[in-house]
Amino acid sequence: MYDYLIVGGGFFGSVFAREATDSGKKCLVIDRRNHIGGNAYSYKDLGIDVHKYGPHIFHTNNKPLWDYVNRFDNFIPYFNQGKVYYNNKLYSFPINLLTFNQLWGVTTPEQAKILIEQKKVNISNPQNLEEYVLSIVGQEIYETFIRGYTKKQWGRDPKELPISIIKRIPIRYNFRDFSTDDIFSGIPQNGYHTVFNNLLKGIDVQLNTDYFNNRIQLNSLAKKVVFTGCIDQFFDYQFGSLQYRSVRFENEVHALDDYQGNALINYTNEEIPYTRICEHKHFLPHKKINGITIVSKEFSQEWKPGIEPYYPINDDINNNTYKKYLEKSKTYKNIIFGGRLSEYKYYDMHQVIASSLMLVKKELNS
Repeated sequence: MYDYLIVGGGFFGSVFAREATDSGKKCLVIDRRNHIGGNAYSYKDLGIDVHKYGPHIFHTNNKPLWDYVNRFDNFIPYFNQGKVYYNNKLYSFPINLLTFNQLWGVTTPEQAKILIEQKKVNISNPQNLEEYVLSIVGQEIYETFIRGYTKKQWGRDPKELPISIIKRIPIRYNFRDFSTDDIFSGIPQNGYHTVFNNLLKGIDVQLNTDYFNNRIQLNSLAKKVVFTGCIDQFFDYQFGSLQYRSVRFENEVHALDDYQGNALINYTNEEIPYTRICEHKHFLPHKKINGITIVSKEFSQEWKPGIEPYYPINDDINNNTYKKYLEKSKTYKNIIFGGRLSEYKYYDMHQVIASSLMLVKKELNS
């Protein structure tokens, strides 16, 4: 008899399993995929570490969290410096003083601030994402960086999207072009597959196992279940299905030293079908791999059963549906719900690890 059956071998489930096991508990981790690691999984191809489900850059301001992940592999410092391709031009991104120079030729923070104020659209009470962005940065920045990318990413016109989706528009009046302001940022030296192999070392793992195909028998194997899958599926869609956006990847191998000169470039023209291109070898530049490179083109798409759910659509309708599932989940004393799918929340990696650590500590001390 196991103490915990953990459904899902991503970060939430794997961290829970590690901590519980180190406290003397017996755990079984199951996953419907043929690998552990969830969407953070990576694999080696032609000597290149490929992020199978899109780029994963671990970043945090929390030193204990940084130290924690480095227990499982050495994270090489890596600070992402994105680029945007629009109308055959490349721009520095997030928007910073170099971006303003590329757009308008300005050279000082004060010049950029004056132009932004001049270009803002006077909308006192914005009602949707488009109006909000126009009121903050104006038409040119909206068209260059936001409109096309957002429409492709969410499959909806920005006029139909809530302001909450964009949260904030990072504008920097200096030349700092890192995607995050966090102190620590890096990529595991030997790949995320190594991180997860070490996280789950000595723990029973069963792959190619769909919890919903045999949940009664699987539940009987343990005293408690840690469930990290889709919460609406757990409750047989009693209150309706929660909506997601998904992503499709097209990988290409090129006999080149370097395909695009950067790990990530966003393509913001609406007529270009993909949202961005990831060139994986740039994440670990110290590994000198010449003459070959692998890129992944990302195509945003509507989610449907059978493909991976990525981004929750946290509008009012979906959030209200989730609240019903959340209330029902509280009545299950032997089921622990956690992770991005179970909580219907977009998590960065450091956030989901912190959430798992907090929950397992509470559970073990109860």
